[in-house]
This record gives sequence, structure tokens and C-alpha cells, in this order.
Amino acid sequence: MASLIMPRLKRAQFWGRDIDDDRLLRQVLDGTKTASADLARNWHAPAGEYDEGGYLVGSIVEVYDQHQRLRCHIRVLEVYETTFASIPEKLWRGEAHASAEDFRREHRQCWNQDALTDETRIVAFHFELVSSGKFGPKESFKNSS
Repeated sequence: MASLIMPRLKRAQFWGRDIDDDRLLRQVLDGTKTASADLARNWHAPAGEYDEGGYLVGSIVEVYDQHQRLRCHIRVLEVYETTFASIPEKLWRGEAHASAEDFRREHRQCWNQDALTDETRIVAFHFELVSSGKFGPKESFKNSS
């Protein structure tokens, strides 16, 4: 009898200012963050064992906190490329920003090692929360707002 090996789900993390900053993860869990973005040149490159990138539409993705604890699952709804100058409203709203300029200001800080220009290509993905709660109470997160 042949055995079936199930591939594991891809993994994601939503990085904050430091290892204890779980602000973005809390936004995912409360439904205010429904999108994320990365530099196009980094899209398929893993950012560590718990953040793999290259997510595909329809994929279920495990979301981990910065302490490698599984916190929820998301389903990828849409993936597309845009430029740093042309952030669509659905992306900046999905990232819980007040405007496209707010999105650019925040991402200049987290992508500060890269020279960003208006033409810099980014990949965005939109998602929905599929499951949460059974992986540990949200109250256990440190409040790092």
C-alpha cells in the first residue's frame, strides 16, 4: 500500500519593529489587516523558516508570531504586482493605512535598507482569516502598540 505524504502548508509572519511587536498579527486576527506587500525581488525568497513568501491564490497559509507559535490560518485571495508610486486603495486599506502616502511612509521605514523609487516593483497579496483562537488566546500577546 502506497503512503501519501501531505506537503505542509506555507508559513507567514507579519514582522513588527522587534520580536515582541505583534501589532500586525493582532490586526490580522481582528480583521483590520487583510493585505500585505513585499518587494517584488524578494517575493519568492524566504525571510526565514517561518516566513516563506511566494504565496499563491487559493493557498491556505499558516501564520506564526515572532516566537514561532502558530496563531491562525489565512487564505490568499489575490496576488498582483504594482509600483511603489501606484499603491491602489484596496492595498493601503487592506494594510490598515489611512492613505497611499501613509503606506509608503511606513514601508520606507521597514524597507529602509533598500533604495525605494517610484518605479520600485512590489507584490501585494490579499487574504482572509480562515481560523484562529485554538492556537492560544489573543490576550497572551504583549501589547506593543
